[in-house]
Amino acid sequence: MTRIDRASTTIAAAPAAVYDALLDRDALEAWLPPDGMRGRIERWDPRPGGGFRMVLTYLDPTDSPGKTSEATDVVDVGFADLARPARVVQTAVFQADDPAYAGTMTMTWHLAAAGDGTEVTVTATGVPAGIDQAVHQEGIASSLAHLASYVEGIR
Repeated sequence: MTRIDRASTTIAAAPAAVYDALLDRDALEAWLPPDGMRGRIERWDPRPGGGFRMVLTYLDPTDSPGKTSEATDVVDVGFADLARPARVVQTAVFQADDPAYAGTMTMTWHLAAAGDGTEVTVTATGVPAGIDQAVHQEGIASSLAHLASYVEGIR
């Protein structure tokens, strides 16, 4: 069976506003890092075939050692598909020496109008075996909560 990690939430904003936050460098740095991390984007090219490199730093790496170094995860993200305002498909490759984190993970962000808001569902496939499924889904849910706070705060 192929592993699928998934989380969803409803955000009190139009799909276009949510979509814009998925493709804005400053916005991504603010909301994408899950609880316990901060992020910095080093490279930015927001177009199909483009992407970005994000350095995620653990605020306390004691219980969560990084994939790239003791306290960091570095991930190269490509934009495989951009369909405004309904979908963003990303490919993600972690920079890690441990083969348990090798491979390309695909993250699909589905945005659907839901009343006055947007239902956002994130589906991850090809998740490296070294990433615990429960922890990953919790991280996605945390990022979604941050996305909601970010987008709802700028309305």
